[in-house]
Amino acid sequence: MLFTPLGDKSVRCDLCARRCRIQVGKTGFCRVRKNLDGTLYSLNYAKAVAANADPMEKKPLYHFLPRRTTYSIATVGCNLACSYCLNWSISQEEEIVGRNLPPERVVQEALSLGCSAVSYTYTEPTIFFEWAFDTSRLAHGRGLKNTFVTNGYMTPEAVGAIAPHLDAATVDFKGNANAEFYRKFAQAPSVDPIFESLKEMKAKKIHLEVTDLVVPKYGDSLDDARKLAAWIVDNLGPETPFHVLRFHPDYKLLDLPSTPIEAIERTLRVAKEEGLRYVYGGNVPGHSAENTYCPHCGELLIERWGFSVVKWNVTEGKTCPECGARIPIVDK
Repeated sequence: MLFTPLGDKSVRCDLCARRCRIQVGKTGFCRVRKNLDGTLYSLNYAKAVAANADPMEKKPLYHFLPRRTTYSIATVGCNLACSYCLNWSISQEEEIVGRNLPPERVVQEALSLGCSAVSYTYTEPTIFFEWAFDTSRLAHGRGLKNTFVTNGYMTPEAVGAIAPHLDAATVDFKGNANAEFYRKFAQAPSVDPIFESLKEMKAKKIHLEVTDLVVPKYGDSLDDARKLAAWIVDNLGPETPFHVLRFHPDYKLLDLPSTPIEAIERTLRVAKEEGLRYVYGGNVPGHSAENTYCPHCGELLIERWGFSVVKWNVTEGKTCPECGARIPIVDK
């Protein structure tokens, strides 16, 4: 899907913002889309390297189908090359591996496990777009929702194609959206396409939650965090859930420490100061920042421990029981 022939049997891939020009016999940056005699093919279609039932809170989606489970699937490949990737063994895998899991089987397994949705996650769903697209259509037909966990580095054409079948998306920023951080540590030429994707998804009425991985030394500027939070308020709205994630050393960035809890707390304060009403700490189990509080009266509404909801204090009408304020939660 979504490629343009260029006349000399080369093609331009129009799925991700790289828009790779691919010669005959070659693959794009993601290594899973190949030009065969002037036609671009997906090499990883329905080749699952991961398929699990997860809590929706793991995505993380705190305001979309809370306390439900989602069937999470992925293939090898990615359109970024993050030096700190927790899933590097599959995102940077150069061989096309995985068990055959066609869309019909994905939906069947999701239903058999009692899941409420299918999530396209672990690696970047843009690079297994055709599998996600076909599966999402079938999932909707069987009453399941669909969610992307994405780096957001996709084209408007890709957003437009998946939007009718996509109910929610978690869009992951890295290093407070610092452009130099992206170039150095993710091999991404620009962060601008991510912001454009978010605006496109918002216009398509897809439920959005935003994460931000705070990386010590290289991606923890409070000025950048303030700019990112202000942009979200202005373009997505102050009720957009914002998750500030703690970095842990992995892959090629093993020489850095985990993000200090204090740095997460400072970033959360900045986000609140810019007007975001629902801000959360991620990878900090047991911290109060995992919880949802009423932004109007401060009442504890949802208490969490890691990916588990341990207390639910929201009315059936999705309001605060103390002051009656509406709480933006999609529960069906």
